[in-house]
Amino acid sequence: MVFCTCANHDEASKLAHAIVSEGAAPCVNIVPAIESVYRWEGKIETSQEVLLLIKTTRARFPALRELIVKLHSYNTPEVMALPVTDGLAKYLAWLGATIAT
Repeated sequence: MVFCTCANHDEASKLAHAIVSEGAAPCVNIVPAIESVYRWEGKIETSQEVLLLIKTTRARFPALRELIVKLHSYNTPEVMALPVTDGLAKYLAWLGATIAT
């Protein structure tokens, strides 16, 4: 599971479509209207962003990360991968089969 925030819905949609089209992940959820509070260049910032929840495999993560860095508008985009330790076997099988094609 990879998290990536985007500046707006248009960017999130374009990035999600590119990720799936390029085979870096078979599924991306777009979560609209999140508020991010973070430290940037010594100041506390608050931004309205859109969150991508990207389902991929460990093997495809390097290609996914490279694609996000290439296409993202941020100089330092959030690309955070968390391991999936369990899930519905049928869904995990679909994920593995889909990413392999």
